[in-house]
Amino acid sequence: MKPITENNRIIAIDMMRGFAIFGIFLVNMLSFHTPFIYIDPYTWWDSGIDRNLYTFIDIFVQASFYPLFALLFGYGVMILRERVMAKGLSFPIIAFRRFTFLLILGLLHALLIWHGDILVTYAVIGFIFLLFMKMSAKSLIITGIVMYVLPNILLSLLLLVAMMLEPGSGVTMFVNIESYIHTYQQGSFVEITEQRIEDWYFTNNFGTLPLLVITILPLFLIGAGVQKLKLFEHIELHQSIIKKAAVFTLIAGLAIKAIPYVWDENLAAQYIQDTFGGPLLAIGYSLSIATLATMNKLRKILEPLAYVGRLSISNYLLQSILSTLLFYGYGLGFYGKVSIIEGTVIVIIVFIFQIFLSKLWMKHYYYGPVEWLWRAFTYMKKPELKRK
Repeated sequence: MKPITENNRIIAIDMMRGFAIFGIFLVNMLSFHTPFIYIDPYTWWDSGIDRNLYTFIDIFVQASFYPLFALLFGYGVMILRERVMAKGLSFPIIAFRRFTFLLILGLLHALLIWHGDILVTYAVIGFIFLLFMKMSAKSLIITGIVMYVLPNILLSLLLLVAMMLEPGSGVTMFVNIESYIHTYQQGSFVEITEQRIEDWYFTNNFGTLPLLVITILPLFLIGAGVQKLKLFEHIELHQSIIKKAAVFTLIAGLAIKAIPYVWDENLAAQYIQDTFGGPLLAIGYSLSIATLATMNKLRKILEPLAYVGRLSISNYLLQSILSTLLFYGYGLGFYGKVSIIEGTVIVIIVFIFQIFLSKLWMKHYYYGPVEWLWRAFTYMKKPELKRK
């Protein structure tokens, strides 16, 4: 099976994927070294440089890069559909295999490496996504927006009412934090795996599934609709509207993301911040990269992101493996001993390493190692891997 040629790739999309992988790592790092899903970060990091850096991550990064990755996922699946159909193959069969592999990979990642996996969710929702693939670009985008906005506005209003009825209600500790830290810091692989499975189920169960559907599936639809419009294939033709949309979404996104800091750090404010501010900022980031990719000097600065973006799944998994070996008891055991600033420095160092590693890999191979396995499973054929 012949690989996709360089000319057929959309460099702006690869840059966006690389940028998303960096942002996801920056947010994930908080959970790699701290019991982030069980704490109130506003009180856990309440002073000093850690508080300031958390505020920066919370506003500019948190809840903005998974949406960006979701938009790109929808975009990529629609590209796959076009190419599969052009070859005369059955897209439903190909897509079923593709999402099945992603589901298996995600389960291995979630249960054996790190509880914060997103691949299982993408795979499960991906199967639902297939029901919408034949819709027009306009219908996909409108359906995605309505599906996202209406239920999340309703949930936001319910949370606001709850906050008014019970002021000051916040995050409840569901675990013994000291015992939890001790498990990840000094526990055996079996003990940590038991805790990891419990943590994964805490955020991925039948109760949270509807919430995941209304926050991720619509973004798949919007990304797919944008691909059908060929927005990023012909950036120059739409440059004026892209620039205006980028400015609007960045300003609106940042304004909403700042709500907990200008209003109140309660659950309603946090939900509105992440649910509406995050995706707006994600759209702003993607449109900004699309614009910058058309400018030669700035394009060269952003090109290193494309190396990581082309191996996005491999790099995503590598971040989890390196981080858990650094922080967990069966590795170096630094869990609970690292500040946000130290964790952020680790992110930057590892990501720079991934840029050079990805560039070197792509000099010799067409696909990343995981991407190659994914493609082989999808098409049930051995793809050409090594460059001649």
